[in-house]
Amino acid sequence: MKKSFWGIFITLLTLLSCRSDDESLQKIDQIFNLYIKDSSGKDLLNPTKVGAYSGVSWNDELAATDIANVNFSRKMLIDSTYYVEYTAGATRQLYDDSDPENKIYRSEIQVSLTKKLSDTQNAPVDIDTLEIYYRMNPSVFEVSKVYYNKVLKFSKTPDEPNVVTIIK
Repeated sequence: MKKSFWGIFITLLTLLSCRSDDESLQKIDQIFNLYIKDSSGKDLLNPTKVGAYSGVSWNDELAATDIANVNFSRKMLIDSTYYVEYTAGATRQLYDDSDPENKIYRSEIQVSLTKKLSDTQNAPVDIDTLEIYYRMNPSVFEVSKVYYNKVLKFSKTPDEPNVVTIIK
């Protein structure tokens, strides 16, 4: 009888210690979608179209090594529009910690784009920069701003998806 009492007691203590306090959870919102279009609205990320970027690669500029690929996914919407989904992977450097309750982190990514000129020929590689700023406090870690070639392209709006559109 004593053994079963202690077994039940330890099980109850374990369950109580594993409960979560919803107020202590930090919301993570670091995924964003990157669209690249021309001035007329034509999708430039369709890898099969002439005039679009068939090759896309990202390199982490803040990494410890010169060659540090950053992972992303090229995805397609139902209407055949392509975009790049970035979840994480680039080095985050502390940018501003003047307010201990609201820290800012920064990532810098070199974006290499290869445009398809014909079925057999590509243009020279375009090299662009992508800077991502994150805001972190006890309640949230989120993408706050995105710059493309030093131009602000995105500022976070609460409860809205993180969508960045580049016009090239």
